[in-house]
Amino acid sequence: MKTLVVKGQKRNSLGKKEAKLLRSQELVPSVLYGAGEPVHFSVPFSELRQLVYTPGVFLIDLDIEGTVYPAIMQDIQWHAVEEQALHVDFLKIEENKKIKINLPIKIVGLAKGIKAGGKLKSNLRRLKVKALAKDLPDSIDVNVTNLGIGQSIKVGDISLKDIEILDKKSNVVVAVTVTRAAKSVPGAVVQEDEHVEETATHETAHDKAHEKAHE
Repeated sequence: MKTLVVKGQKRNSLGKKEAKLLRSQELVPSVLYGAGEPVHFSVPFSELRQLVYTPGVFLIDLDIEGTVYPAIMQDIQWHAVEEQALHVDFLKIEENKKIKINLPIKIVGLAKGIKAGGKLKSNLRRLKVKALAKDLPDSIDVNVTNLGIGQSIKVGDISLKDIEILDKKSNVVVAVTVTRAAKSVPGAVVQEDEHVEETATHETAHDKAHEKAHE
């Protein structure tokens, strides 16, 4: 997984007044957990753009006044109306301790069902996984080449080396749904999957951050 450097400064004081002052200077109040006592600091919003304005997920070298912590961004809170980050939580990574993180799904290949007139439907954009940081890929590749009309790939169909997928196995990741065009193709084979219309699980806070950033 790719790594980005984020630089921050320790906060001199805590409280709503000080946090409001930081935000007025385009600084985001932040906390690092997992490093003993929580470390309170601020980070310029410009440092976060590379994290929140992309569908990718990154490991972070969090540089707080010269002390570097390997970390991940665990949560980000946004203003309800304005495009302003209010607070960010980071989690320190331990080399031999597994972490939970949401990885983006990357669809690979052209499904044969699409060639027959079907439509590709992606139900999940990310999968929640548990693994050591060193074993985490940039994304989870899902090959749909052999997917016919009415067929789907579920969470339980995906196997990753040294990575545990935490989402429900019956959740549909991607499917090829039936269209009028497909039904009109002579000899087209349509295999109905009763789970194709299942919807995705609730979006993570990180997903919401990406959507907010692109509104």
